Amino acid sequence: MSKGTHEYIEDERNRSVLINVNGELMPREKAVVSVFDSGFILGDGVWEGLRLHHGTVVFLEDHLRRLYQGAKSLDLDIGMTPKELSTRLYDTLKANDMHDGVHIRLMVTRGEKITPYQDPRATIPGSTIVIIAEYKNPSPRKIEGGIRLFTTHVRRGYPDVQDQKMNSHSKINCIQACIQAAKAGADEALMLDPHGFVATCNSTHFFIVTQGEVWTSTGDFCLGGITRSKIIQICEDNDIPVKQKNFSLFDVYGADEAFVTGTFAGITPVNEVDGRLIGDGYFGGKGRDMIRKLQDLYIELIQSETAP
Repeated sequence: MSKGTHEYIEDERNRSVLINVNGELMPREKAVVSVFDSGFILGDGVWEGLRLHHGTVVFLEDHLRRLYQGAKSLDLDIGMTPKELSTRLYDTLKANDMHDGVHIRLMVTRGEKITPYQDPRATIPGSTIVIIAEYKNPSPRKIEGGIRLFTTHVRRGYPDVQDQKMNSHSKINCIQACIQAAKAGADEALMLDPHGFVATCNSTHFFIVTQGEVWTSTGDFCLGGITRSKIIQICEDNDIPVKQKNFSLFDVYGADEAFVTGTFAGITPVNEVDGRLIGDGYFGGKGRDMIRKLQDLYIELIQSETAP
């Protein structure tokens, strides 16, 4: 069964992984939280997706900074310092004897409710912290073959409605967008901002390449993507013209190349958007020269992060 952009290779070792629930390691079939948990009842929490490469959780400091910023915005007390949380994370990986090719979901909710009610004051003190680490590598079929996107009617909204920079458990707008894309036979949804400009995808960030320049959105209506920021940094460090700007579907359909970024798969090519093939070759855009170059540079960056 297709899993969209995040299609992965099944790994039997995941049946026996230990999951960390509030500091206690449990087999996955026994790893549960209360039905009164704020995350289950209300989606009241924040989370991060992380990758383990050669024993190192890559860009961990950036991810934890985003996690704690989100928690502060929600007035949610994680109850641990970033250093303490990092230790718990690595202890979980050590308990599972994990070293490479691992995807981690780190989740923090406000904790258990006294009763099913949205007011944060109706919560028993103490957050819920869950760490799920799995052996999970991206499917080569998507990394090499590329993906299809469909532009959804669901918009990335204004920050006074729901701030898109917050990586919260409340992802219903992204889920609605993903459903619409799946019904259209696409891997993921391309989402526009309130003004009709391209914002991001429902679970990854979107880039196009046009006339040797790399474009992505202004970032005003999307999550502050860690991989997105690293790709921008790579371009700047290697004299590749990169712009964070407003652009529309007109620019997307006529782009020479397109790709999405994310912690799980890094850089994934986009073949098609709304039935339009990307890069028809009429103006020299055929191929994925820029994508291949950025993929190589991104791998080099990760290797530098994991070097002893």
